Amino acid sequence: MILTWLYAPGDRPAVVAKALGCGADAVIVDLEDAVPASRKEYARDATAELLAERPPVPVHVRVNALDSPWGGVDLTALAGRRGLAGLRLPKISAPEQVAAVAERTGGVPLHALLESALGVERAFEIARAHPALRGLSLGEADLRADLTVSAETGLDWCRSRVVVAARAAGLLPPAQSVFPDIRDLEALAASCSRGRSLGFLGRAAIHPRQLPVIEQAYLPAPAEVTAAEEVLAAARATPGALALPDGRFVDPAVVAAAHRTLALSRRGATR
Repeated sequence: MILTWLYAPGDRPAVVAKALGCGADAVIVDLEDAVPASRKEYARDATAELLAERPPVPVHVRVNALDSPWGGVDLTALAGRRGLAGLRLPKISAPEQVAAVAERTGGVPLHALLESALGVERAFEIARAHPALRGLSLGEADLRADLTVSAETGLDWCRSRVVVAARAAGLLPPAQSVFPDIRDLEALAASCSRGRSLGFLGRAAIHPRQLPVIEQAYLPAPAEVTAAEEVLAAARATPGALALPDGRFVDPAVVAAAHRTLALSRRGATR
């Protein structure tokens, strides 16, 4: 169960190697925004070499935009690599883009990044574009620019939209977009708490110091674990819908949520 995704620039192999040992659940090697045009080829080659074998943690690669000079070359170079856990596709605005990549890459797990108003509007269509698509998320920096949004709450509708689209399509809840201030961990924690309340699960990070904050925010508190255990005990004792002594109503959806809570708590206990 992935809660923390750590970005690392593909043209800096030493930084990527360090990221693999930082404790993130998965590493995203970035060939797009973090790499200048003059180093795109080097970043691609270095990443392909890294993924010739399986790394110690899952590695996803954010390729360049499909309509850029580099996107298609990235797909060709990486699709067959043994160590590739998935491809993250930036600036997706139509389901046909996902389907075309899926046919070209032969079943590699794909993740669509929605970074424009059009992409958000088509979120559900994109989420159902192809069985190879395993996740959606927002690229909030580009989306802010497209919508001319400055307030933090200005993207809440888009956030809820992508959460609903992912779940309606049978995908896992999305991870939150990166928090750009690597120094303000208190604000990061507050932002993660709000993201969790909106239905997100986990978050991408741009610095290792953000990882423990993200994980802590998304792991259930002791009171949540206790409540989940009570729900499951009651459900075992009395199958079907029922009310607990404290007034909580228990039905299959509540039981499923309790199972998810305990799964997350077990994950935290084993780390």
